[in-house]
Amino acid sequence: MGSSEIKNFGILGYPVGHSLSPHMYRAAFDAAGYPNYNYISLPVQSGKLYFAVEGLKGLEFRGANVTIPHKTMVLNFLDGVDADALIIGAVNTIVNDGGILTGYNTDVYGFLASLKEADFLPEDSHAVILGAGGAARAVLWGLCKKRAEFVTIGARNPQKAQKLANDFLSYGQVEGFDWHSDEFKEMLQSADILINTTPLGMYPNVDDMPPVDLKLLPEGVLVYDIIYNPAETKLLRTAREMGFPTLNGLPMLLLQGVESYRLFTGEFPDTDIMAQTLEKILAAND
Repeated sequence: MGSSEIKNFGILGYPVGHSLSPHMYRAAFDAAGYPNYNYISLPVQSGKLYFAVEGLKGLEFRGANVTIPHKTMVLNFLDGVDADALIIGAVNTIVNDGGILTGYNTDVYGFLASLKEADFLPEDSHAVILGAGGAARAVLWGLCKKRAEFVTIGARNPQKAQKLANDFLSYGQVEGFDWHSDEFKEMLQSADILINTTPLGMYPNVDDMPPVDLKLLPEGVLVYDIIYNPAETKLLRTAREMGFPTLNGLPMLLLQGVESYRLFTGEFPDTDIMAQTLEKILAAND
């Protein structure tokens, strides 16, 4: 490995100053012997997204990641979109092949790989998702791909939860509920995994958590919060103190980045270096 050729990568979003991606990819490029590979934060306001995407071609960026609020809108400005990204309706990775921009969604890969690392098999499981936003779509598609037996979505807005469920009915058994409803509470009692995809509990609002009664969960249910800052949200702390196994969002963040790196370079990165870099930054922020 190693190259003297200059290649540029970046992350499109607004804001992007908080993103850990530049640190993670730079560490991986250095470890692979690519000192001339640059990874740049690219703050782009919504009205200028088209020009920013065109700029990736003009400036010959090899690739870019995409974050909030552009993951959905960016589909309109690409030359091609991977099947996963098309179904999810969101792109988080763009690869530039000679001016042809193709969009991918590696969040679903990161989610499923993190479950594998945690020794949880989604096949034939009853999964409960909290939230019905963009992150929930990637998680839901991952569960459908792995043939979860049933997926329950609980959200503040029951109409939004049911609409998300309806979007995926052709891929599996999915139903949406108001997370305060008796029907949702009944569903919790047969769950195998509970996954929080909402921002409730994310730094700096660390005292927040979704309004879910963990006492209703069966013994041994994996409680998974895709938030990684803080490392242990109030939801995870509460679950751990009640004896449930828990998983935070750091493995998903890392593993989606590993897949994006592979798409960018055709190689697998030094995962340990990427993980150590993320952990060091998060520890410094505590």
